[in-house]
Amino acid sequence: MTNILLHIFIYEFYIMYCMKFPPASDIRKRRKLLDITQAELAEASGVSQSTITKVEQGKISASYSTVVKLFETLERMGDKKKEIPIMDIATKDIISVQEDSGVHEALEMLRETGFSQMPVLKGESSVGSISEKVILKLLNSGRSMDQLSRMRVSEVMDDSFPTVSENSTMEGVSSILNTSNAVLITRKGKIIGMVTRADMLKLV
Repeated sequence: MTNILLHIFIYEFYIMYCMKFPPASDIRKRRKLLDITQAELAEASGVSQSTITKVEQGKISASYSTVVKLFETLERMGDKKKEIPIMDIATKDIISVQEDSGVHEALEMLRETGFSQMPVLKGESSVGSISEKVILKLLNSGRSMDQLSRMRVSEVMDDSFPTVSENSTMEGVSSILNTSNAVLITRKGKIIGMVTRADMLKLV
C-alpha cells in the first residue's frame, strides 16, 4: 500500500513540475480575473469552499486531481463569461450629436453626461465620432477654444466607431476594443447600444 501511495505521489509530482502545470497559486488570480466567488467555484467544481480557501492561501498542498479540477472548472466558467450577450453590458441610452451641431454643443453634452466620447450622426447613421481627446488635440495644435466653439462637429470629428451586430460575441467585441475606444451595436442597421473599454473592464 505504501509503495502504491509513493508511486502516486511521484506521478503527481512529475505532472505538476515536469509538465509545467500552472501553480495552485494561480487559482485565485484566475478566479478574481473572471469575477467568480469561491462559493461559485466550489459549486461548479465539487471541491469544498474551505479547501479552495486553504489552497488559495497556501495553507495546504492540493493534489494534482484537485488542481486540475479547479483549473478546468475556471476555464469552463470563463468560456461562459465570453458567451454573455453583448447587450448586457452595452450602454443603451446612447448620447450622440448630429454632424451639423456646433462643437460647443458637443462639448457641453460631454461635460453634462460625463462621457469622454460619443458618436456623430447624420440622421440615424453614424458618420464619425467626437471625444475629449480630439478636442484636446486641436487645442494643442494651436486652435483656441473660441475658434473651436464656432466650428461644426463635422469639421473636427474623428472616424466612426466600428459597428457590430447585437449577436456579436463578447470576445469579438473585446478584440475590436484593442484598437478602438468604443463599438456601436446595431440591429437591422439601427444603432441600439454602445460598448466602451470601460464597460469591458467592469467584467474584470
